[in-house]
Amino acid sequence: MITYLDGDATIPTGEGPRILAHVCNDRGGWGNGFVLELSKRHPQPEAWYRHWFKAAEGGGRFHLGAVQFVPIRLSKEPLVTVFWVANMIAQRGYSGAGRTALKYDALEECLGKVAEFGREHGASVHMPRIGTGLAGGDWRKIGPIIERALSGLEVFVYKKS
Repeated sequence: MITYLDGDATIPTGEGPRILAHVCNDRGGWGNGFVLELSKRHPQPEAWYRHWFKAAEGGGRFHLGAVQFVPIRLSKEPLVTVFWVANMIAQRGYSGAGRTALKYDALEECLGKVAEFGREHGASVHMPRIGTGLAGGDWRKIGPIIERALSGLEVFVYKKS
């Protein structure tokens, strides 16, 4: 079950371990949409994503369905990481001219990996309305994928107020 919240997804609410999941493209592009806000607050996910893409040129683990979990330090004090950003590769290239870049099967594969990671770490999952912005996806399809893939986990979807 999804809980919808007004607020900023880059600041996941609640206590305990949290995962902030979002959709990335398979072309190494990071410069529009939700990632701009994410990078302002947490620069690590962009740096890790760009390194991941560059390291994988010519083959590798950077492909549709892949997920990268980036640990985020929430304060300057040493602490056990309780917050990760999940860079999910579920968008093929870019949308445009009536073309949807979001790949629903890749999104479901990514969310399955997020679910596994979340269960291992006892984490809740937080996200904006993934896949509906620049990726051009349809929330009527995405919502049920989230509910199916993340079944049994607390899931929060944010709408910026």
